[in-house]
Amino acid sequence: MISVENLKIEFGVKPLFEKATFVVNGRDRIALVGKNGAGKSTLLKIIAGQQAPTEGTVSMPQDSTVGYLPQVMRLSDETSVREEAQKAFADAAALKQHVEELEWQMGERTDYESDDYMALVERYTQEHERYLMMGAESQEAQLERTLMGLGFERTDFDRPTSEFSGGWRMRIELAKILLRRPDVLLLDEPTNHLDIESIQWLEQFLATSASAVIMVSHDRAFINNVCNRTMEISCGQIIDYRVKYDEYVVLRKERREQQLRAYENQQKEMQDMRQFIERFRYQATKAIQVQQKIRQLEKIVPIEVDEVDNSSLHLKFPPCLRSGDYPVICEDVAKSYGDHLVFDRVNLTIKRGEKVAFVGRNGEGKSTLVKCIMGEIPFDGYLKIGHNVQIGYFAQNQAQLLDESLTVFDTIDRAARGEIRLKIRDILGAFMFGGEASDKKVKVLSGGERSRLAMIRLLLEPVNLLILDEPTNHLDMASKDVLKEAIRAFDGTAIIVSHDREFLDGLVTKVYAFGGGKVREHLGGIYDWLKLSLQQTHPQPLSEEKGGDISSKKLSQPANNLPLSQGGTKGGAASYAAHKEQQKLVRKAEKAVEQSERKIADIEKRLKELDELLMLPENASDMELVTEYTTTKRALDDEVERWEQLSEELERLMVDV
Repeated sequence: MISVENLKIEFGVKPLFEKATFVVNGRDRIALVGKNGAGKSTLLKIIAGQQAPTEGTVSMPQDSTVGYLPQVMRLSDETSVREEAQKAFADAAALKQHVEELEWQMGERTDYESDDYMALVERYTQEHERYLMMGAESQEAQLERTLMGLGFERTDFDRPTSEFSGGWRMRIELAKILLRRPDVLLLDEPTNHLDIESIQWLEQFLATSASAVIMVSHDRAFINNVCNRTMEISCGQIIDYRVKYDEYVVLRKERREQQLRAYENQQKEMQDMRQFIERFRYQATKAIQVQQKIRQLEKIVPIEVDEVDNSSLHLKFPPCLRSGDYPVICEDVAKSYGDHLVFDRVNLTIKRGEKVAFVGRNGEGKSTLVKCIMGEIPFDGYLKIGHNVQIGYFAQNQAQLLDESLTVFDTIDRAARGEIRLKIRDILGAFMFGGEASDKKVKVLSGGERSRLAMIRLLLEPVNLLILDEPTNHLDMASKDVLKEAIRAFDGTAIIVSHDREFLDGLVTKVYAFGGGKVREHLGGIYDWLKLSLQQTHPQPLSEEKGGDISSKKLSQPANNLPLSQGGTKGGAASYAAHKEQQKLVRKAEKAVEQSERKIADIEKRLKELDELLMLPENASDMELVTEYTTTKRALDDEVERWEQLSEELERLMVDV
């Protein structure tokens, strides 16, 4: 689908990468990884056609479409959420008009036997099929599912986009890209402003999408669940690992060990040559050998080794006072803004030494409760901060409190105490401030860089209650590992507001879930909570896939013998006979969905077999296989569309049970 050949990107003396050659196939889900500044976002821009490479070419079929989500974007302020999302269907509207024109031409002509008329019919058939494949007949349903999957409520659809924050507006843009159903999706940090539920929805969408996907993300769980291929930009090269991220980490470690051995051998060989040259430089009898050694030395291409992995750096919080047994106690805490109730009757007790997570959809009150704990905003109810509690707070605006006149190094040097001052350079390197970056003034740092610097400074403060509000948003994976290890070894108490499941996994032992104006306590880790959470209330992703695993999207269905009344009769007067008849319809719909799923599984199996056969060089020009592949894929598309209709019908029937 995409062919990249001999790509070179040059901004300064040394290129970001060169001689990059790779192919992206139709079902590839690629995680693009590498240290900050390696060129990941630049590569996405080049593939998207928004930036030209220094050398090389990027080729793709002429009719291929690309959807690109950058980290920073601008949206119109003059439309509602619905109107902005509907812009995704502009191509479908144009295609519909074209199909109608072709249909009109066919109706006006009478030369039914002519070659010209048959060509017109063929063109109409192709364009009409393409229109149907775009899912244009169910645009409104797709729009609602996508927006709700990304966290919007129906009441948000008609609100102006100008009322939403940057993070929510990024979701609108992401929705538009997904609704367009491009052949290739290029996503640059798509989870930065999503909550856990929206991330899971996006995971499911991408895993079953017909589009090829290339993404940059620091969310390890997200790329592990979506991607089947990892490409690393390192030492000016692009190394292709055709495995998931976790497997890539193992292979990369082995590769780096090989690099080190090769580097050491090469350095020894070069040293031996230099010693020979110096020893015999002025001996006439060795002149020829000396010249040979000099030429050999000049021809050697130095082996580059990846930068030392600083994720193994162990960072400990400085000693602090012992707090009381219960650093935070909330009793019937409530918070409202006018008529809007954020949460009500919050009761929680956090014990000394506990690491807890605040999770839930954006806008449900996680950061609001943190501000109540910090005493930044008024609230109703009783909230007590325990004896001897010293709070270290990392908020979204923490970076604004830094002294802009200081350098990065001086900022940390002033906060460090004791032996930790000997490791300042290592700490800065672990958080992507290595080398010359440590001498930058704070005033020239980007927002993300300032956030990282504020995080480092917090890690060096002697506190016993740590409150972190989205601490991982601007950290790469190595930095997150350092932070996670430091919090895990922290003797005090920690409250962490985060949507990063991998970061929370193994770190927290209690989860407070925010939603519907309530805060519910769940004992156990983040994945324990995810298993227990009510997935049936979560919107299903678009069924636009052409070859995805439908079984993973099966509706959560209550038992058919569920009583009609649980504290009241549903509908007020539904008869027993009508209820039994409704159950019969539900069972029939369930059976139809299951049959469709089995059929899809069979078609997918055959499609996979054909895919493997066509990968063989000897079958590349086998038109019989190509025809069968095309026919099978079309059959899969039709069955997926039928499955979607059946599932929607089942969901409608279930509501009435």
